[in-house]
Amino acid sequence: MQNSETSAKKPGGALTFIRDLIVIVLVALLISFVLKTFLIRSFFIPSSSMETTLKVNDRVMVNQLVPDMVGLNRGDVVVFSDPGGWILSVPQKNDSALGKFMQFIGLAAEDDASYLIKRVIGLPGDHVVCCDARGRLSINGETLDETYLSEETRNHPGPYTEFDVTVPENALWVLGDNRFASRDSRFNTDQPGRGFVPIDNVVGRAFVLNWPLDRFTWLDNYAEVFKKVPDPSDK
Repeated sequence: MQNSETSAKKPGGALTFIRDLIVIVLVALLISFVLKTFLIRSFFIPSSSMETTLKVNDRVMVNQLVPDMVGLNRGDVVVFSDPGGWILSVPQKNDSALGKFMQFIGLAAEDDASYLIKRVIGLPGDHVVCCDARGRLSINGETLDETYLSEETRNHPGPYTEFDVTVPENALWVLGDNRFASRDSRFNTDQPGRGFVPIDNVVGRAFVLNWPLDRFTWLDNYAEVFKKVPDPSDK
């Protein structure tokens, strides 16, 4: 008699399992979508402009609470939309239906060609100058030792792309870590934004390199590099 009752319950048990599995998947997709929309997004690196910190086809996670709820700092690695005229070539995109769906719900890194990733050097009001005889930048009169740059870049900083700028209100001055191959603020001074990135264009701060797994690491903003830089009001 007991075996007969157990057998009778099996179909219902299977249906319950399938129902629960569907609910779990839908909830997981909803959570992923909410995270992607409001908190965290994933982006892939399309160029060598941030080497050796980030390499081509790396994936990074981006905190979207920056800058609206969490302030920006010098040294932050940020993703931002093109201020206009910065992007000259468009990388190949993942146009498959599955790829687009995975990006939409936040389970795949975005490959939208209208975004860039650079390091924040100058905040609003900062006076940023390049360069001294050793190729070093200065901010508000304080010379930087940019330890996040590759040894090659630090030992062979030239030829210099000289600039002397004061960052306007609600804007940033950004540079790539690979100073030999980065179309950053230096090379966009002829654009309408004069090389500055509006803070409103910032999607968020990249805080972890999550792919490939053998390169997994938290992304530092190297606060020690900028700790002696005075605020613009202190100059």
